[in-house]
Amino acid sequence: MTQTAVPSLTLAQLADHQACTIDRITAPPNAPEWHDWLEEIGFLPGERAMVMNRALPGGDPLVIRVGNSTFALRRIEAACVQVTLDETAA
Repeated sequence: MTQTAVPSLTLAQLADHQACTIDRITAPPNAPEWHDWLEEIGFLPGERAMVMNRALPGGDPLVIRVGNSTFALRRIEAACVQVTLDETAA
């Protein structure tokens, strides 16, 4: 069986209301503390997440649902959260 490579996506790249599962957090070198901060507020590998909305104009910040909580993240912070699309979601 041949496996197809799934492109790596971040929360910042998702369309609104697209379900996903968090794979990992990759903080930028100039802000390594973001890794721990994002995990502390619930962005953990295996958690389900969804971009609910984006502020206008410009789409920053993003309103993100993770688990049973809702957060506003700047696009640069959401870009630290690597995800896999949930293809089974309707």
